[in-house]
Amino acid sequence: MSKIEEGIEVQVPVRPAYNQWTQFEEFPKFMEGVESVKQLDDVTLHWKAEILGQEREWEAKISEQEPDQRISWHSTTGPTNAGVVTFHRIDDNSCKVMLQMEIEPDDAAAKVGDALGIVTARVKGDMKRFKEFIESRGQETGAWRGEVEQEKVD
Repeated sequence: MSKIEEGIEVQVPVRPAYNQWTQFEEFPKFMEGVESVKQLDDVTLHWKAEILGQEREWEAKISEQEPDQRISWHSTTGPTNAGVVTFHRIDDNSCKVMLQMEIEPDDAAAKVGDALGIVTARVKGDMKRFKEFIESRGQETGAWRGEVEQEKVD
C-alpha cells in the first residue's frame, strides 16, 4: 500500500475551500486523469479515470464528513484506496488543505507507476490546480454542508 501526503496553502478562507471540495463532480476541472465523478447519494461516489493509459472505474464511500474540518473516504469497488482531506485555518483569508491517501496498486502497470512516483506527482499537481481553481474564482461553485458520522456508514 502506498501512502501519499500533500498539503497546500490557498488564499481563500476555510469555508469556500471546504465547500469547493464537496463539489465532487467538479474534480475533473483540476484533477489530472479524472474523467468524471458522479455523486450517487450523500455518501457514494462513482469515479471514472485514466491511470497510466488505462481506464479505471470504482465506487467510494464517504466515511466521515465534518463541515470545514474533514472528509474521509474509502473505495468499495475497483482499485483499493482510502484517504482524508482536512482543512486548517491560517487566518481570515487563507487556509491549508491537507490530503492523505493510501492506494493499493492492483496490477503490474499500477505497481510500476507507483514505484516511479507517478501517482504522487499527479496528486501534487492536482493540489496545485485546486489552489489555482479556487483562488481564481474567489468563491466556490457550490456547497454541501451536511455531516456524515463515521459509525453511520457501511
